[in-house]
Amino acid sequence: MPKTGLVLDDLFQGHLTGQGHPERPERLRRITDVLVTRGLVERCARIEPTRLAPSFVKRTHTDQYVQRLMEACEYGEPFIDTPDSGICTESYDLALLACGSVLSSVDAVMSGEVANAFCAVRPPGHHAERDRSMGFCMFANVAIAVDHLREKHGVGRVLILDWDVHHGNGTQHILEEDPDAMFISIHGHPYAVYPGTGFSEETGLGAGVGATLNVPMPPGSGDAEYREAFDRHIRDVLESFDAEFLLVSAGFDAHRLDPLAPINLEAESFDWMTRLILDTADTHCKGRLVSVLEGGYHLDALGECVAAHVTLLAARAESNGSAGAAEPA
Repeated sequence: MPKTGLVLDDLFQGHLTGQGHPERPERLRRITDVLVTRGLVERCARIEPTRLAPSFVKRTHTDQYVQRLMEACEYGEPFIDTPDSGICTESYDLALLACGSVLSSVDAVMSGEVANAFCAVRPPGHHAERDRSMGFCMFANVAIAVDHLREKHGVGRVLILDWDVHHGNGTQHILEEDPDAMFISIHGHPYAVYPGTGFSEETGLGAGVGATLNVPMPPGSGDAEYREAFDRHIRDVLESFDAEFLLVSAGFDAHRLDPLAPINLEAESFDWMTRLILDTADTHCKGRLVSVLEGGYHLDALGECVAAHVTLLAARAESNGSAGAAEPA
């Protein structure tokens, strides 16, 4: 019976961002501690980290940017492009490892080896533009996964839900002309929250107009406001887009305790959002879903939210397996 795939490895703690930086190795340590303590690691199938070849990354990012990141790490620079994006000598290789591990998870889901997957990788990716780093992110893990789904698996329509409190500008800009990649982002309002993009009128470009949905939330929004936003704007798109694969940029920094944004969700909010995407994946995608860690900077809140998320992924994999889920195509 296929389980939930899990990328979880101490190697990713080697990405050192500098003293006092919120995107720090302790985030992954807390996730590991919580998942081990609650028996969730045992319920999942471990997916070994895999390094992606730089040539594949260059299909999404410019040659110049990939080269700059490699050289900045080799030379021991403290950051790349912006002081927010702290790096160390290992960061380039770990960014390739994060990307490759997401693609390995996609492969495992597509083959039926696992039912769905969660990738606890760092550095994160959804702010990374084609030609520069932004907001702690090096390579656009989720956008690169879309290209991989097309190239290797022949998947046409992919839906991305980004519930990180910060708008996924990198993912949006890389995919915004693609009519078959539906990007949905619910996030803190651009007037109040980094990176200042993700207004509702941003709906895509060219052939991709209509395949971007931004749902900016005012400061102070909590669970009730998020539920209303999902009901008014997001549920219909989840149902109507008819995706073949679902990717989640799973940031947990919209929690009320998180220090980086004025949104007030509880851990239970990520519970019902996870149930909703699992239902969507079951209905349209034969359950095919890969979730990728983005933000979340209050350690206790991060641990609770990830545990809630992975618990539901694992329970759905077990439930679908015992019910005799459809064979993978």
